[in-house]
Amino acid sequence: MGPLEGLKVIDLARFVAGPYCAMMLGDMGAEVIKVESGGGDSLRQYPPDLAGTSLNFHVMNRSKRGIALDLRNREGQDVLKALVAEADVLVENFVPGTMEKMGCSWDELRAINPRLVMARISGFGQDGPYAPRPCFDSAAQAMSGLMDLTGPPDGPPALMGVFVCDHVAGLHSTIGVLGALHARHRTGRGQVVDISLLESGASLLMTAIPNQILNGVTTTRTGARGRAVAPSNVFQARDGAWVLVLCGGDDMFERFLRVAGRPELMHDPRFASNAARVANLAATEAIVEAWAAERDGGEIEAILGEAGVPCARIATVADVVENPQLRHRGFIVEIDQGGGVTLPMQGAVPRLSDTPVGPRRRTPGTGEHTDEILEEWLGYGPDRISELRASAAVSGRTRAD
Repeated sequence: MGPLEGLKVIDLARFVAGPYCAMMLGDMGAEVIKVESGGGDSLRQYPPDLAGTSLNFHVMNRSKRGIALDLRNREGQDVLKALVAEADVLVENFVPGTMEKMGCSWDELRAINPRLVMARISGFGQDGPYAPRPCFDSAAQAMSGLMDLTGPPDGPPALMGVFVCDHVAGLHSTIGVLGALHARHRTGRGQVVDISLLESGASLLMTAIPNQILNGVTTTRTGARGRAVAPSNVFQARDGAWVLVLCGGDDMFERFLRVAGRPELMHDPRFASNAARVANLAATEAIVEAWAAERDGGEIEAILGEAGVPCARIATVADVVENPQLRHRGFIVEIDQGGGVTLPMQGAVPRLSDTPVGPRRRTPGTGEHTDEILEEWLGYGPDRISELRASAAVSGRTRAD
């Protein structure tokens, strides 16, 4: 049994942040119902493709069952409200105001189920001057300052290589939901969890915000170079590999100098302390650069690893999927998608000793479990389900499919 066994979750979300939150709740054992309307979650259409469905969709929507509801249809909205009455958590990431237009505002849903926890994920939050704006991860990266911190110092700002604001928003949503559920144990009442992509991105700025406000110092991009310690950068090895070398304290730099055959440099005032090394950055990095250029990447890793100096070759994704540590930990899992298709993907990160966390189900097709959800959650019989199908309130596979 997972830690959230018995919890019922409605996932109304699309794209990344909301589905990622609901997937994590599903990985922890919650029963998650993926609600899709119209042509389904738009993420299903994003490349790359696996058996007719986007890999992007697959990696955000395992551990769920699927129901197809027309949320523009009054009867479809009524079905949603009936599901809400049975649920513990609802996750949505529409532009603020959309749920209200469907007659599913927080006040209306709370009246149906006072114990409901409603996670509302949006670009800018549920209030404020930007609230009505649509937003995607890249816009949040740009507006949060993350792009100005990413890339080489003499080049243009750059996007991070992943949907970082979406993922962090999903993580904060999950944390918020768990906190709200814990509070419900005391109060018996649910509440709204309001998460924005902009705030999720800005939460990663760390010291940049107080440094700006207190000291007027605008932090900007430094490429791969660390900001607070030296040396901390990537250096090219003899075989062309790039290796990150980081000496986070004087003891680490002293260990590096010993294996580099230059222990006397610790008595040089330019290198005797981290502050001195930061002030003499070019000279400090030149020592590491010259030493690394005479060795292959694997040799550098082995020598510095043995010496207790943090280092790592820059891994490609091809390297990551073969990483022996990740393989040992079982991080990459294989999910049987049916039809002879096996999907490898990243597993769950939390490791709980007594209540396992991990994929519970393969990714559902659009409306794949419509009939069984209506039967199990709401007790609807074949006649009522047929009526809903006839009115186009629900769709997807039938029991006979």
